[in-house]
Amino acid sequence: MQVLGEDESEQLARVAAAFKVIRTIQRKLVCPCCSTITQPPMPGLPIQRSIAHPSLLADILVSKYADHQPLYRQSAIAARDGVTLDRASMGRGVGQCEALCAPLTEPLRRYTMAATKLHADDTPIPVLSPGNRKTRTGRLWVYVRDDHRSGSTQPAQSGSRTRRTGKASILKPISPV
Repeated sequence: MQVLGEDESEQLARVAAAFKVIRTIQRKLVCPCCSTITQPPMPGLPIQRSIAHPSLLADILVSKYADHQPLYRQSAIAARDGVTLDRASMGRGVGQCEALCAPLTEPLRRYTMAATKLHADDTPIPVLSPGNRKTRTGRLWVYVRDDHRSGSTQPAQSGSRTRRTGKASILKPISPV
């Protein structure tokens, strides 16, 4: 038989994310002349003395903020793969990553607020009062800068602010640039 031709088809498959341990080995070196021991520094990590690789931290943050997956659900998803991710540890990691991103907050806020058009939303949210189990109404203000429909080529940007007060004044949290 001779090959006449071939038909080709494609299917879209999803390869599930997998956890893996990345082991870093650092050699200790000793000088034969003076017996001085040296060791190169560890590679830089976003969170010192943490076993969380930057890829794991990025996945936790994207799942939490972009996919709206609370930490307890992420913990349950990891448990199905046989990995124990403590919610408190993930919460500390999220907080430390937010601290690492803090230098970007103010420049992004200024960029967002400098828009010629600013879209805003005021959403009431329940806020747990410190020291007791009662909730009261707080406010979540979301601001979006996106002028692409007006022909702008500037990148879109969004930002938010929260207040523990129930007062629905959207003008107060907007500060001049």
